[in-house]
Amino acid sequence: MRWSPILRAAVVAGLTAALAACSGSSSGSGSSGGSSSGGIPTIEIGIDLPLNGADAAVGVPTKNGAILAVEQANAAGFAGGKFKLTTIILDDSVQGKHDPAAGAQNVKTLIADPAVLAMVGPYNSNVAKAEIPLTNDAALAQISPSNTNDKLTIGDAAKALRSSHPDTIAYFRVCTRDSRQGTALAQFAQRLGWKKIYVIDDNETYGKGLADVFDPAFRALGGTILGHDHITANQQDFKALLTKAKTLQPDAVFYGGDVSTGGALVRLQMADVGMAAVPYMGGDGIGTTEFLKVAGPMADHTYYSLAAPDAAKLPSATAFVAAYRKRFNADIGAYSANAYTAAMIEITAIGKAIKDDGGTTPTRAAVLSNVAATTGFASPIGTVGFDANGDTTAPILTLKQVVHGKPITVAQLTLKT
Repeated sequence: MRWSPILRAAVVAGLTAALAACSGSSSGSGSSGGSSSGGIPTIEIGIDLPLNGADAAVGVPTKNGAILAVEQANAAGFAGGKFKLTTIILDDSVQGKHDPAAGAQNVKTLIADPAVLAMVGPYNSNVAKAEIPLTNDAALAQISPSNTNDKLTIGDAAKALRSSHPDTIAYFRVCTRDSRQGTALAQFAQRLGWKKIYVIDDNETYGKGLADVFDPAFRALGGTILGHDHITANQQDFKALLTKAKTLQPDAVFYGGDVSTGGALVRLQMADVGMAAVPYMGGDGIGTTEFLKVAGPMADHTYYSLAAPDAAKLPSATAFVAAYRKRFNADIGAYSANAYTAAMIEITAIGKAIKDDGGTTPTRAAVLSNVAATTGFASPIGTVGFDANGDTTAPILTLKQVVHGKPITVAQLTLKT
């Protein structure tokens, strides 16, 4: 279905008002593995993302954003040309799916290399959960472009991840959290006129966390949750679950999780049980080109959020978008600009640490201190900083709808911190 201008305006206005109250391989750019390149000292930035299988659709364009930042910094004469930046790119996917154990091993590899002074990643929250204790112990600055689970930065659960240094923040993110994303999706659903929703999640850190926010938020708005089921790892057949959901006549099905954990197959199989006309909703885990490919025509009538701005529509991202297209001969991904921003924050922090240390290679601790102090940082996704928990001080959410196989932006909202 297409949104009428009146309905689109009503949704944007209503959501804005409501949300105002809410709270391994080496890089193509070169990897020396350590000391110098052509006699110039080398500083490395690690990149850990899922680069194979279904997750590659999001991992590769995210990686490219970080690579572009490093290449541009070198071209501009980073640190007066006295140092060269390189990237160490590691894949945290196993058998085509993101894997926390692989992510943890990748971080250990990065920590073991003294030339690595910061890292970008990971993409997935359950991978971050496995990595944060390691980067905290090593004082290695880690910025994720896309992790959204609240418990990575907020409350006792987050502090428990920082077991070595509970009061030291080494993990940061430039995207918003699920508590905001899930609440916005519930409000979005209400304004679409949905009264009854069936909830499914993949029982992973991100997917379950998002669904566990959406569920009570929709109930609080007067909606009915007809059921809330968790699928199992590597499940491929969802017809029995969907048949059960169909008997309850939901206005929509909500999915918490990624395409690699079933997000596209659930949508596709809704047609097999007579639910082709029932709308589908989820978070950024289903907001990928892989979802469109797997779901095919069934991708229509899908609504989802991105825990990031639609950079292609931001004046601040015009130069970045053009440079990305020229370098990679492709459009940006949902989190390409976020990864570019994460890498640029780290590059700036490293440069300042070099200057403060009289032109010598800085320590990880010095780089981390500079990252933590980031405020008012001009980037393609706007002016960015970090709060005391490592969360962005400029949370932005994008709401999208798939129409005739193409995602269109319905609303882009700057949320209160």
